[in-house]
Amino acid sequence: MNQSATGKFIARKRKEKAMTQEQLAELLGVSNKTVSKWETGKCMPDYSIIKPLCINVNLNPIFLLKKSQHTFQIFKIIVFM
Repeated sequence: MNQSATGKFIARKRKEKAMTQEQLAELLGVSNKTVSKWETGKCMPDYSIIKPLCINVNLNPIFLLKKSQHTFQIFKIIVFM
């Protein structure tokens, strides 16, 4: 996925959970501006945030990262963290 598509997907999943950017940010220990940057495609979540992000928005991390060239390495990081 490209950053824009990934961001829109994260936003959709957050909204399905009826959470604001601020609520998600608080759960993840980041600022609401950081969540906004992800959702607008300006940047991607850090690898250390992927697992908690997916848990909080009920998302499979492999689905989020399925088109990434680094999926297998990221999967290993997520599973063994």
